[in-house]
Amino acid sequence: MFSELIIGGVLISPAVSYAVIALVIILALRPLLRVVGFSRFVSNPALAELGIYVTIFSLLIQFA
Repeated sequence: MFSELIIGGVLISPAVSYAVIALVIILALRPLLRVVGFSRFVSNPALAELGIYVTIFSLLIQFA
């Protein structure tokens, strides 16, 4: 189990850490999605990327 992160005496929830990790993962995936032509397969690419972010975030919470 992941415990709280302490920065400058302030307790940071594990969910915030998972959100940052998910953001790093989605930022690393964006160039790959651009090369594959992801925007041609969906009608709203920004909304689809948000869905991928939420999926990664929920998987991090579920399996961490």
